Amino acid sequence: MQVSVIQVGNSKGIRLNKTLLDKYQITDKVELILEDDYIVLRPVAEPRKNWEEAFAAMHNNGEDKLLIDDVFEDESWD
Repeated sequence: MQVSVIQVGNSKGIRLNKTLLDKYQITDKVELILEDDYIVLRPVAEPRKNWEEAFAAMHNNGEDKLLIDDVFEDESWD
């Protein structure tokens, strides 16, 4: 696929069409990797994305219980 290099202010850039943006889930940022004689664009992964849904699923499955007690019987707070 060929794309045109366009003027963007004092810089130059390329446009990615909606099909590519949707297919590779590119939203705001991409990681630019210089590899040998190639430029690779990779979508930036969002850490913690969908954690809320994952935690809700864990709760619904009863998988959110403590593995060890948070207070031990032999602990003294004195």
